[in-house]
Amino acid sequence: QVQLVESGGGSVQAGGSLRLSCAASGIIFSANTMRWFRQAPGKQREEVAVIWPSMLTKYADFVKGRFTISRDNAKNTVYLEINSLKPEDTAVYFCNAYRFSNYWGQGTQVTVSS
Repeated sequence: QVQLVESGGGSVQAGGSLRLSCAASGIIFSANTMRWFRQAPGKQREEVAVIWPSMLTKYADFVKGRFTISRDNAKNTVYLEINSLKPEDTAVYFCNAYRFSNYWGQGTQVTVSS
């Protein structure tokens, strides 16, 4: 059974930082492309960052320079470090794994106050 479990969200003030984690089980983690998405209230889910099995990364234009995606294949975990948080970063953050199928975690809430 595949499980993706996000953690690390919370309530922070603007300018703060958070490190989100997503622990995977039931998949060959190192072979999966891992992504972080977010969904703000009333908005569509949007891709934030991706890291391929090769360790190559790509970011959405709106987060480039503030967010860092990384993975630890020994721990089956993908991370999203978020710096200089803004109120508009408030959203539920989801991790996604893709190789032959798509898998999603349950999400972790990030709330940024001004």
